[in-house]
Amino acid sequence: MARHHAVNGVAMLNLMKAVYIKSFGGPENLEIREVDVPPSPTGDEVVVRVRAAGLNRADLIQRRGFYPAPPGVSQEIPGLEFAGEVTETGEEVKTLKPGDRVFGITAGAAQAEFLSTREGVLARIPENLSYTEAAAIPEAFITAHDAVFTQAELKDDETLLIHAVGSGVGLAALQLAKARGIRVFGTSRTAGKREAARQFGLDEAILAGEGAYFARIIADKTNQRGVDVILDLVGAGYFTQNLESLASKGRLMLVGLTAGTKAEFDLGMALKKRVKITGTMLRGRSNEEKAEATRNFAEEVVPLFENGRIRTNIDKVFGFEEVRAAHEHLESNESFGKVILEW
Repeated sequence: MARHHAVNGVAMLNLMKAVYIKSFGGPENLEIREVDVPPSPTGDEVVVRVRAAGLNRADLIQRRGFYPAPPGVSQEIPGLEFAGEVTETGEEVKTLKPGDRVFGITAGAAQAEFLSTREGVLARIPENLSYTEAAAIPEAFITAHDAVFTQAELKDDETLLIHAVGSGVGLAALQLAKARGIRVFGTSRTAGKREAARQFGLDEAILAGEGAYFARIIADKTNQRGVDVILDLVGAGYFTQNLESLASKGRLMLVGLTAGTKAEFDLGMALKKRVKITGTMLRGRSNEEKAEATRNFAEEVVPLFENGRIRTNIDKVFGFEEVRAAHEHLESNESFGKVILEW
């Protein structure tokens, strides 16, 4: 049975446009395809008219066939973060109504004109941000805040090391830490990205990769103490040096695996330092866990955007019809900050 959405008084047919993965492989396998709109919401469900969506490395991996979506989520339509307006709500929705501007994270299918989600994983967009700016925020800032402050419990008098500091999550963690006056070290393989990160308050920019030994630099700059928390967006290639770089009772947060998934583990050093090693990801969490992370984000991070203490960092904006070029750009590793798709 055909159904219509009403957006700004205009009736929308029961088909919508979406980024679609025709088959796994390169960017040439992406297209814009017409698919069914989400069903009418029930319970605490909300339908959002997506205005812009962030592009993440997870989308590149999903396109290649190595990052399957959770059960019940489209394997062919990517997208983990979005910004848009509420068009319909279920009968149990209490805080949102049609027309409200919202942004959030999802397990997939955000790169479409409409998205069905849950009330608990949505936050209101600050009035001073556009949809495009807002779409650059959820995945990076929720991930960074949850990993560094909720799980690792970084304190204001401690120190933080961020690997791939020029990435979306890296810059988010940097801004959140500097908003609290925390000393931050950051690594990058690219000199330009290291220097650009200084604009966001980076205290110590360190070369990493290609045989660089960042652990020695960390030791020298901390009087051999090490750092309290490491946010690792790289993976196995840095694991040994991470253990060396941690202070006593330090916490290592594993978020990304671009440099591999397997590393030798020095149990003796881990025991001696009494370190905690935690792996974390948002996509596979339950709705309840995502809702908790979103609440913490709405309470502690969104106000920082409202008062201007932190800001979005958008590298480049593409139209959804340019999704292949957007993937190629992100895959080139030349981006600094977020790549955004907008309708």
